[in-house]
Amino acid sequence: MSQDQERDGARRLSSARVLDVDPLLDDPETRIVVCCGSGGVGKTTTAAALGLRAAERGRRVVVLTIDPARRLAQSMGIDSLDNTPRRVKDVDGDGELHAMMLDMKRTFDEIVEAHADRERAAAILNNPFYQSLSAGFAGTQEYMAMEKLGQLRAQHDWDLIVVDTPPSRSALDFLDAPKRLGSFLDGKLIRLLTAPAKLGGRAGMKFLNVGMSMMTGTLGKLLGGQLLKDIQTFIAAMDTTFGGFRTRADATYKLLQAPGTAFLVVAAPERDALREAAYFVERLAAEDMPLAGLVLNRVHGSGAARLSAERALAAAENLEESRIVDQVGGKAGLRNSPDTYGSSESAGTGSPGSRAAARDEGSPAATDDERPADKRPDDEPSVDRLTAGLLRLHADRMRLLSREQRTRDRFTARHPEVAVAEVAALPGDVHDLAGLRDIGNRLAAGRPELPETTV
Repeated sequence: MSQDQERDGARRLSSARVLDVDPLLDDPETRIVVCCGSGGVGKTTTAAALGLRAAERGRRVVVLTIDPARRLAQSMGIDSLDNTPRRVKDVDGDGELHAMMLDMKRTFDEIVEAHADRERAAAILNNPFYQSLSAGFAGTQEYMAMEKLGQLRAQHDWDLIVVDTPPSRSALDFLDAPKRLGSFLDGKLIRLLTAPAKLGGRAGMKFLNVGMSMMTGTLGKLLGGQLLKDIQTFIAAMDTTFGGFRTRADATYKLLQAPGTAFLVVAAPERDALREAAYFVERLAAEDMPLAGLVLNRVHGSGAARLSAERALAAAENLEESRIVDQVGGKAGLRNSPDTYGSSESAGTGSPGSRAAARDEGSPAATDDERPADKRPDDEPSVDRLTAGLLRLHADRMRLLSREQRTRDRFTARHPEVAVAEVAALPGDVHDLAGLRDIGNRLAAGRPELPETTV
């Protein structure tokens, strides 16, 4: 980048709003923080780091993750996480940190057990269609995440809930899935399928006209007779809880719109991730949901940013090319060059002139270290070659920084109102509380940037 480009980038960076997470976490009115974004951008690590920082600043926190990799448990020193919050040890300060991982099927089972009597609950839990639905029906995971959030909020055991949203194909699934599943379970088709079971017996069959019989027969062929029967049995058993799905989904949706909730969009400085983040920011605004800001993870930096990629490449090429100015010993290293050091110095065994003559005549005095770079053995890398390689690595890094800066600038230009917190790229994955604490420190605005150890 040129100096003008560097100054432009500095002006854009200074004009961008900076997200400070500490006032957000310290505010007792903040009860829910939702970390959302596309997959693979560090939502789980961000959620865990925020939870730890809030706990060490005195709050009673529970982190709900839906990450199947179980990295959260490992980083918090817990053997495993399940549907029950577990307290994390070795947390500094006066607060408490608990963590849990959503068990989708178990959460669905709890809903059934809470809203049906024992006999009906057993019929539902043993129903083949329910078992398939609760194990992996599209949108079930997102719906159950919302259900579990509502349960945690209703318990009043924690003053802050940090949610790591599911690793969905689209970040919008977290908002859309509850309505989709509720509409499915309360839809006209499902209601129609329950008609035979609800009417029951001979009276019900008399009620069904020819068109109804033809429809159920067609569905039986498409779905399979046994599956259709399982669906009808399941819906009939769930009849008493039907209104609950839609009601609870609506209640949790309103909870996400409440002033005590804050959304943090998590992204990487990459085009696709920030495009998804921009789309999610716009959707949150359309749904009147409170956005706290953007967490930009894995931002690369350089301690030598003043050396541009172009200058680094030019220097590398100069070192790698065999030019007169690059010869060891200068002009004295060239054949038939005049002796610039004088006869008295040439007579000495250590003079440049004698070394040049010895090198031309094949004298043993010409050592490998004194030969030009292109004459040395291949297994002895020269300082020039190493330096050129490092310069090329630096040029690659500066190109990466330039791409990331352009991507951030496009997002900032599109959404100047969004506060941004940047977290520098780390050399490896976070695997303990110290690593999570480090991330929390990097998220805190107004603090000196910690040294970056990546190359």
